[in-house]
Amino acid sequence: MIGNRRTVRLVALATALLAAIAACAPATPETVEVTVPVEVPVTVPVPVTATPVAGPQPGGTVVVGLATDSIVTLDPAAYSDRPTETVIRNIFDGLVTRTTDNEVVLELAESYRWIDDTTVEFVLKQGVTFHNGEPLTADDVVYTFERILTEGGICGESSPRKGFLGPMTRVEKVDDYTVRFHFESAWAPFMQMLVHNQIVPKDYLEEVGCEAFAQAPVGAGPFRFVEGALDDQIVLARFEGYYGGADDLPPVGPAPLERVIFKMIPETSTRIAALLAGEVDIIQGVPSFMVPRLLGDPNIVVKTCAGTRPKFIDLNVTAPPFDDVRVRRALNYAIDAELLLNQVAGGYGVVLPGPLSPFNNYADPDLEPYGYDPDTAYALLAEAGWEDSDGDGVLDKDGEPFSFVLDAYGEYIPIAEAVAGQLRAFGIDVSVRSWEYGVVKPLLLDCERQAFLRDWGDSAFDPVGYIEAKWHSRIEGTPWGRGNFSCYANPRVDELIEAGAVEVDPDKRREIYYEAQRLIYEDAPAVFLYVPQEIEASRARVQNWEPSPDSRINLHDVWVLGP
Repeated sequence: MIGNRRTVRLVALATALLAAIAACAPATPETVEVTVPVEVPVTVPVPVTATPVAGPQPGGTVVVGLATDSIVTLDPAAYSDRPTETVIRNIFDGLVTRTTDNEVVLELAESYRWIDDTTVEFVLKQGVTFHNGEPLTADDVVYTFERILTEGGICGESSPRKGFLGPMTRVEKVDDYTVRFHFESAWAPFMQMLVHNQIVPKDYLEEVGCEAFAQAPVGAGPFRFVEGALDDQIVLARFEGYYGGADDLPPVGPAPLERVIFKMIPETSTRIAALLAGEVDIIQGVPSFMVPRLLGDPNIVVKTCAGTRPKFIDLNVTAPPFDDVRVRRALNYAIDAELLLNQVAGGYGVVLPGPLSPFNNYADPDLEPYGYDPDTAYALLAEAGWEDSDGDGVLDKDGEPFSFVLDAYGEYIPIAEAVAGQLRAFGIDVSVRSWEYGVVKPLLLDCERQAFLRDWGDSAFDPVGYIEAKWHSRIEGTPWGRGNFSCYANPRVDELIEAGAVEVDPDKRREIYYEAQRLIYEDAPAVFLYVPQEIEASRARVQNWEPSPDSRINLHDVWVLGP
């Protein structure tokens, strides 16, 4: 059942983040009250159930239903897509990986040390082999990152993963098992971003070529590629020669599972039906309204986890009516974000207190959500000249009604319709227009649209990778402002964002990002809505699996009960 949800103010320290994510638990028809460590203690209903636990049992197959019609590639350097990353990271390992509670731990690396603010050295584990039996050495690590850093290095195209390397300039081989990364400037989130880069075999890739490699990949991960098609299913088998993976993620050693199959099942109803029928073992993207149905089946376990996709409405600040900050603030007060969270996401999530998710490591704990306050909203709109002059319940200015088009697509359409319904009741005429993202994106970046509802991923729980995309002034040909669909520009915010990316002292970074958040909050270039939890489900026979905030499904440590 779904309990009443209240907005939670979470402190931005890592300890609070870990505690919040640790509250991810399997769901059952009964709930218990679990206290989340927050600045002011708040109880949040967290559904729990007991699952039979036994030691790892070798053998068996797990089928995963991915919420996509196709993954992009099997080349770790040629994509920027979460379902694709889930498959790839079961075939390939990186120097580091991330736990389900957001802790970065060593994987292929045995140790690392910062030599100075712009140089970090990694020592590799010895005895690691790729699926073809070749040893993994420093040459493979250097080659992996040179492919990404080099323009046109991926079959003549530039790597979408380059943004995960920040100001990295080169990678140096020190000896067969030691590498050094060199940066143009200090870059604080490097370890979090390094999680998203996996090591490829230099000799094999050079031998077969880029395109053939993507069709028959060879990695050093827990499972080896057997067969498959990107738009159908990918079949993997246990790699018997696996070195064991991250020491901090037991069990260490070859995967218990004999076989893994990733099936592309984009339709939610089809994924749910496949899980209930036992045709798949794990599914992503469970809508909240389907949770009660799943809870009624004793063979199903539902699990939730802190989400990393804050949702908001970008408002074009360069054109009327949203060139007036009073109007933008008014919309934040006029929309009941908590009601929206309950209506659309079943209460699974928290209301956004500003431009950063409250789960982000550098979120300002003192920022409160705007909150639903129609009186303040009407007062602000009146100051800006918008009033119900005719008494017909419609706001107007100089005889023109307050109206605008809210753009959205796909899964965001229901949220946009709910927002439009609230605002129509408020006296603002809002129409929702559906687009293909690839079509509307350039129009948004060119400031040709009025409002756009979507989210932006925050999987690293660090402002870098998120805040410079959404709230830095757009600079063509650079990562700055690449997702700035509100055309927002504040020189002081730009300075702070740039400073935060290179500052290595966590306390100083916190000061920098707190100031930036407050300025963005006051400028209100968006309506800050909510961040939903990730909801996933599995058959009860699946053991030692937990959903991850970054949506990755790590199957190395999973086993199944029975055949």
